Amino acid sequence: MTNKKPWLYLAAIAALLLLLKYSDALLGGVRLLATLLTPLLLGCAVAYVLNIIVTRIESLPPLRDPSSRLYRVRRPISIVGALVGITVIVALLVIIIPQLADAFRVVLLGVPPAVNSFLNWLDTLDLSQPQLEEWLRALNVNWPDLFKRATSYLTSGVGNVFNSAVSLLGALGGTVMQSFIALIFALYLLAGKDRLNRQFHALADTYLPERFTRRLWYLLATAHDTFTRFFVGQFTEAIIIGVLCTLGMALFRLPYATMIGTLVGATALLPVVGAYLGAGIGAFMILTVNPLQALGFLIFIAVLQQLEGNLIYPRVVGTSIGLPGIWVLAAVTVGGGIGGIAGMLLAVPVTATFYRLLRTDVQRRQAPPAGPQD
Repeated sequence: MTNKKPWLYLAAIAALLLLLKYSDALLGGVRLLATLLTPLLLGCAVAYVLNIIVTRIESLPPLRDPSSRLYRVRRPISIVGALVGITVIVALLVIIIPQLADAFRVVLLGVPPAVNSFLNWLDTLDLSQPQLEEWLRALNVNWPDLFKRATSYLTSGVGNVFNSAVSLLGALGGTVMQSFIALIFALYLLAGKDRLNRQFHALADTYLPERFTRRLWYLLATAHDTFTRFFVGQFTEAIIIGVLCTLGMALFRLPYATMIGTLVGATALLPVVGAYLGAGIGAFMILTVNPLQALGFLIFIAVLQQLEGNLIYPRVVGTSIGLPGIWVLAAVTVGGGIGGIAGMLLAVPVTATFYRLLRTDVQRRQAPPAGPQD
């Protein structure tokens, strides 16, 4: 029998050489294909998001009852309801984004005066400590220049975030046609999702091994359940926290109530770090007006966080992702380092999906084998 391994190695080397030689053409073809598929992939993403709303509307009693008159038209009604919900969300974003921009503007304008006030306060103190002064001189640190660089870094960092947001909005404005095509494709997917689901299952059952398809459907079902519960719970919680923060600040007559409430609600989308980020920026904004009110704001936020952690979060999000806090923090840290804010949002449900799959597999492997039944 002829040994086929040398020929396989030669074929692999030849294919690799061809790939290297025509790499530019291949990359150009990949870019062209990605450009052509972008509206369709975006449409799949839009359909997935809209399907979360469609599924919940279809689960309402008047639409899920086969004897109801609305049962036959449940899909069009659900799609229209989902589009109305997305329209409301977009309208809220149109209101929220200017508030966030104003909040960043207040921070940018408030950093330099706050630093100058702190330096002037230090000058008024009588700090006659010879050992401390000698130690500071030994460090050979130019403190005014250090504060100046820190201020410049903070302002430029916030400015870069704002500029990135503006650039993103501009890029989105330039892809109106792709977004329109994606929306139409998403509506077609939603209208025929039951038939497409049956077709995909039929293809998988026909051409793939049964064991592989069983694991594939379990993986997709687990990921879908985790992503859906996480995003629905997180967005609901963010809206509740933002509204409560705005109303509470207005009740206690704290400055920048609408801007800070919007900011706290937006940062609440980020697990773990969002609460501290929103509280810190909001306290700094109020500090530029009244330090005593800034302290009162921190106390109010602490009480609100306790209310959120003990009452709102368990009821709204609950144990939806089933991920321990240490892994949530690790996922947010790694995801933020890789993909920024989007990475933070996606890292938690992705990690939770792998955590659930791994936990189930470990429990299955550690389970005692079933003995012979008497």
